[in-house]
Amino acid sequence: MNRIGRRPINENMVKAGFTIISVATALCAALLLVTSAGRVLEIQTSANAAENIEYVSNPVVQKVPPRPPKPVPAATATKVDGATLPPAVSAVLKSGVLIVISKPSQTMYVFKDGALWNSSPVSTGKRGHTTPSGMFPILQKRTFHRSNIYSNAPMPHMQRLTWGGIAIHAGKLPGYPASHGCIRLPADFARALFALTRPETTTVVVTDQRVGSDETARRVALNMPNPLPGARGHLVQRPEPPLKDMTPLRESEPRLARAEQTQSEPRRPALAEAARPASQPVDLLDQTRPRARGQTIQLAAKSSPGEAEAYWSRISARYPELGEYEKAIIPAVVDRRQYYRLRVTGPGAFAACSSLKRSGTDCFPVQ
Repeated sequence: MNRIGRRPINENMVKAGFTIISVATALCAALLLVTSAGRVLEIQTSANAAENIEYVSNPVVQKVPPRPPKPVPAATATKVDGATLPPAVSAVLKSGVLIVISKPSQTMYVFKDGALWNSSPVSTGKRGHTTPSGMFPILQKRTFHRSNIYSNAPMPHMQRLTWGGIAIHAGKLPGYPASHGCIRLPADFARALFALTRPETTTVVVTDQRVGSDETARRVALNMPNPLPGARGHLVQRPEPPLKDMTPLRESEPRLARAEQTQSEPRRPALAEAARPASQPVDLLDQTRPRARGQTIQLAAKSSPGEAEAYWSRISARYPELGEYEKAIIPAVVDRRQYYRLRVTGPGAFAACSSLKRSGTDCFPVQ
């Protein structure tokens, strides 16, 4: 018999409630598991990030030795718009060859790495075929060449300065401008100069200034305006300033060393005779001529054979009677400096010397 006020308990309702509770419990457990796994992953990711940050902030740096500085190239000729520009004078005076040619003095001075290598008389272009002035490169070198302009004339040890036919080469030296524009040299000097120069590290300066010393030659070269590239590979030369307007050499610049021959150096033309006794006169232009007889007088002592030759040209033109005497240029070393004594020998030379001194020209008899 059922009690009054109470409904009978349905077995199905109990089972449904138990199922709901079980599902809810399983969902809570799964949610807890996912949350825990997420926290573990986050902790692991943070740890890895910390490790990465620590590695980046303290990298292992491999020390690489620094590269050696690139060597500074020597003075080099450059091509601009098809024209070959010579190296700067200041550059070849440090490393290279500088050639200075004075047309009024008919003299060439050659500098190797800033020091006077040698000098020589020259013969430049005659009237109507004047040698152009300016700054030039060496465009071409040939041991033996023939002119394709002037009757196939020989041009031994040719060094081309322009594509218009101007070059340095061996030839006759009458003592005055006589060429068709080229610069003639004695054969031995032309051969030695040919062996010395390299086209890419040589600059040639042809000046209208009268040059009487190597220091003046250097000053003239440093003040020569650089040429400009012209059409068809030619250079446009700019006029040089007068000597009085040229910048003087700075006192801080070292003076040029005098060329002195040593046993370790090869024999050079003109300087080779310095090894002979100073008492033996040596005529640098005609060494085969026998020694003249008579009285000997000294007219000057210059620092190079070229200067002595230039002085002889001036003094013999002023006093034609000196042309009757035999001339000799004698190397001598005084106080460790190289000089070249200009002396003449012949009958009555002492009397001529007295006459020269009365007219204001330095001269003294050599006993």
